[in-house]
Amino acid sequence: MPELAEVEFIRKSWNPGLGHRVEGVLLHPSAKVFRDTDTARLKDTVTGATLLSSATAAKQMLFRLSKDAYLGIHLGMTGELTLEAADFKPGKHDHLVLQQKDHALVFSDPRMFGRVQFYVGPQEPEWWTSIAPAILSAKFTVSAVADFLSRRKRTPIKAVLLMQERFPGVGNWMADEILWRAEIHPKQLAGTLREKQVHALHKECRWVCRQALKIVGEKFDDLPKTWLFSHRWEDGGRCPKTGVLLKREEIGGRTTCWSPGRQKLPVDGGRKVKG
Repeated sequence: MPELAEVEFIRKSWNPGLGHRVEGVLLHPSAKVFRDTDTARLKDTVTGATLLSSATAAKQMLFRLSKDAYLGIHLGMTGELTLEAADFKPGKHDHLVLQQKDHALVFSDPRMFGRVQFYVGPQEPEWWTSIAPAILSAKFTVSAVADFLSRRKRTPIKAVLLMQERFPGVGNWMADEILWRAEIHPKQLAGTLREKQVHALHKECRWVCRQALKIVGEKFDDLPKTWLFSHRWEDGGRCPKTGVLLKREEIGGRTTCWSPGRQKLPVDGGRKVKG
């Protein structure tokens, strides 16, 4: 599933359509991606509206149109946004097409794990404003992270990092990267992290998000070889810091990669978990 930086890059696929009128809307009204969405109202409202702006939050995108209309898109596992020619003819996996004079803005999703949401009103929709504060925002504090960890004390830290209500936009590879840089074993229970580790976790969350947005979110460039990401799927891949062979194992339902030479699991998982 695309993570924060990938979603930011993909969002910009529709940038050429900003400031232009939508001449028509083509969609598959019964497609699963439109669950709980009034497709008839979407088609009627968006036709004739102008695409004004777009934004990314966590793994979601918001497109604002005139007529007080808001279009939300979550890519899921296989969703994709593309810019096509104005005479584009949609296939069976092209579930939403915004037709403009010079372009067609297309949302495709072969497996339909993604989602399209629609709202009309003077304020941004609740499903957008309720997304957790961004990791790069002032609200993502050390104390907020520590409090969240204390409420998930018996959960492996890798699984906790994937919880979007505190770590919006972080997915599998970003979580592994953060833990590797913070020198925290992915199996360590959230409630056993010491104060120094919590500070390191907070710091690396912000660093990885910031750098990923600069490298991937802006140009979709490859990440440097100094990152764990560049070695995590290699057979015989080695830690860029220690040279030790990397390990892969399923943790919290997700394939996880870490460096045994850098990320040590404390005896008994660290401090005793109280309560």
